[in-house]
Amino acid sequence: MISVAIQLKAQFYDLDPMGMVWHGHYARYLEEARCALLDHIGYNYQQMAESGYLWPIVEMQLKYVRPLQFQQEMRITATLVEYENRARIDYLIVDPHTEQVITRARTTQVAVDANSKEMQLVSPAIFLQKVQQVLT
Repeated sequence: MISVAIQLKAQFYDLDPMGMVWHGHYARYLEEARCALLDHIGYNYQQMAESGYLWPIVEMQLKYVRPLQFQQEMRITATLVEYENRARIDYLIVDPHTEQVITRARTTQVAVDANSKEMQLVSPAIFLQKVQQVLT
């Protein structure tokens, strides 16, 4: 499938009172990796809106394996694993120096017609074309 990896560093403002990255910030890390993946495909949120579709996240799963500490570097790999009926993206966050797994995650997005607000049962042709262009 299609994968993109980005590197980030845990910042002080991400920490909870225990000195670890607060669990809620992981959603933002996933968003950054997801946007990099969608940019690579050529169908990020602006292109989605221009094509007449909204793509809300309908499901998000996270498995915290190890905590992130202040200034710890992380590599987040986002992989598109399903695209015909929905966009399912798997994520792997690892320490780039040790290759230890920090977090595993998954998000699912579905296309919604921007005008009618109806959920689409298959992905729009424009998204399928963009994915196929990258795959070939």
